[in-house]
Amino acid sequence: MHVTRAGSAPAYQAVAHHGVEAFRLHGRDVTPLKEFWVGLSDFAPGGGAEKGSSPTAKVYIVVEGAITVVTANETIELGPLDSCLIEADEERIVENRGGAHARMLVVSPS
Repeated sequence: MHVTRAGSAPAYQAVAHHGVEAFRLHGRDVTPLKEFWVGLSDFAPGGGAEKGSSPTAKVYIVVEGAITVVTANETIELGPLDSCLIEADEERIVENRGGAHARMLVVSPS
């Protein structure tokens, strides 16, 4: 078993993000998991990810607050335990439009 305590998860700089603290929970350089990685992003009010895409799919799961996800086809607001799949190469913008911090789990292939 490999445990990552919330207070000791290593921070990393998420590319093209602002007002976001990002932490690795499993995979990559934290645990031996090779198939995918799990991260936690803490979005300050007004924080977000600029328009961009990734060569791999990602699952976003909001655990606290609200996050708005904008794609070419729609704009959605995700609340606690809501989730969405962003397909590989799908452009998206992620924003915390609220007045409180929002936290989101990110699950992605390695």
